[in-house]
Amino acid sequence: MNDGKNDGKNDGKNAVSRRWLLGVSGAAVLAAAGCGTGGGDGGPKKGSAKKSDDLKGMRARQDRPGAEGGPVGVLGANFNEDPADIGKATLDGAGATWVRGFVLMEEIKKGTDPLEQVAIKRLLKLRAQGFGTILSLKFQFNKDGVTVPSPTGPRMEAELKAVDKVLKAVLDKIDIVTIGNEPLLETHQEERATRMNPFYQKVAAHTIAARKDQFPKGCRTQLYMGALNDLDDPVNRTAAVREWIGFVNRTPELEGVDIHPHVASAEDATKAVNFVLGELSEKKKFLVTEFSLIKLYKQQMARPLPAKFVALYKDELRLTPQTELWELLRYAEEHRLTQKQWNDLLRLSPWYERNKHFMRDQVRAYRKTDRLAVATYGVQQAHAMVEDIRETTPPWLLNSLYPVFTVRHTKGELPRNYTVFDDFKALQR
Repeated sequence: MNDGKNDGKNDGKNAVSRRWLLGVSGAAVLAAAGCGTGGGDGGPKKGSAKKSDDLKGMRARQDRPGAEGGPVGVLGANFNEDPADIGKATLDGAGATWVRGFVLMEEIKKGTDPLEQVAIKRLLKLRAQGFGTILSLKFQFNKDGVTVPSPTGPRMEAELKAVDKVLKAVLDKIDIVTIGNEPLLETHQEERATRMNPFYQKVAAHTIAARKDQFPKGCRTQLYMGALNDLDDPVNRTAAVREWIGFVNRTPELEGVDIHPHVASAEDATKAVNFVLGELSEKKKFLVTEFSLIKLYKQQMARPLPAKFVALYKDELRLTPQTELWELLRYAEEHRLTQKQWNDLLRLSPWYERNKHFMRDQVRAYRKTDRLAVATYGVQQAHAMVEDIRETTPPWLLNSLYPVFTVRHTKGELPRNYTVFDDFKALQR
């Protein structure tokens, strides 16, 4: 079938546009007071950390989850809903000090104890081991026959009861709770302009009240709203999106907004962040708990493999000039590639090689705004990423630090993704 590996040294830079800084230059690092009410409206703090790739002045705030003002400029690891076997050793290997996951609120409504829910349980364990933690509350209203509940009525009561159960388990333990996961994608299009904001605003108000009631003297858990998608396209910058950000701006208990720039190019990522920071109050911060070039990667799935790669491995992997990327990835899931083969696949693919420092360049750009709280990047391939791979499958498996399901483990070490792993680790210093 196919196989791939990469050891390229070509450092083709994909610099993020300086336009990203327009409208935000001079914005100081937020100095939120703990995580109690009013934290999101703290003014500029004297002695704010300098802008630099190494974040020397910010390191203490990265390493002390829950520190006054919250995290600044952190790059952490994201596992979404599937922590699999991700633990301290895996995170330490990449140098990560923060980790993010999400909870499917439907599980809680169906009776799962939040303390036994897999993502929450793992995050609480990692928090006890010293990691900063982010939990997103994922509500799914995009299924057939499902509508967003009205802010009043029995369906809303059921949602809020589930929220209360989660809050009881995580408040003052998890460092950041994000109200929502991807509301635009998890709401039917016809309800985004009508039902989406009233529902999430009700959940936010309820969460704020619960935090104040349970921890009147202050709580380490900060609150964000999130996460917004596809804002590189002006068509998606709707009144509902602006109202989402406006609600964050006028609610002092909310620290800021989460965004998920899953894009086709670095330029598109810049457009999305420019828009959000242009709408978001300078007193607020932002999270980027997911980001990727998945739209670019998906465009390659039904295209033939690079000729140079085929020439290298045509006998070893039984490749032909017609073998397509999805076929190799499917083969790799069944017969894991060597680290060299995987690296060569990416190195010899121009669409990847030209963008191999996308993650690094994005994080640098986020940090230069002085308004990034935490960005998190996919830590490890999940089981769902390698199930029934086809030409139409979004290849999320290319977007992980550890390609554990497509590359062989050697010498007891986890395989590492070409360039991205090293960039991630370097950005921790």
